Amino acid sequence: MALISARTIITSLSLFHLTLAYFFLASPKTINDQALVYVLGASMGMPDVRGFEVQSPALALVAVVLALLGLGDLVSLSMPDDVVLLYHWGTQAPLRFTFSMILVVYSYVFGPSSPLFSGSATSNRGPRLSPSSTSTGDGLKNRVVFTLMFVEMCSWFWVWITIREERQAVVEKLAKEHGEHQH
Repeated sequence: MALISARTIITSLSLFHLTLAYFFLASPKTINDQALVYVLGASMGMPDVRGFEVQSPALALVAVVLALLGLGDLVSLSMPDDVVLLYHWGTQAPLRFTFSMILVVYSYVFGPSSPLFSGSATSNRGPRLSPSSTSTGDGLKNRVVFTLMFVEMCSWFWVWITIREERQAVVEKLAKEHGEHQH
């Protein structure tokens, strides 16, 4: 059995999303100034974000999406264990982990510190690929996105593993209850 239950981790993640929603709406600079954002972003060579000095409509939209995600996750936890752990979060956790991992890999591999792309278009080993300077996903290649998606990826992986550990206990409990109802 896990030390911390999946419900507790998901509740913490939901409250984290609600907290982020508040800061994206009220004070986005606070998010950009966090030590974790700076340390993870600088260690991976990710650029700093300038759009977080003032509030903007895009950040307000991110706040609304995070608030809906956090509230929806909290509401889903009110369902019975067999529905939540076996069905809902059993599919949501790997999906969210995969999506977060794709964004982490994308922001690093196609960002300015990419191991695939160099600053110059050619090197003494021949031509290398270079990312377009105005590609569609440039807004995703920064410290804030990298850090948030890295934290999400680690958290959802933890939830996924914890649910897999708790699944057997839930199935045994359901079988026991089903056996008692038949007698």
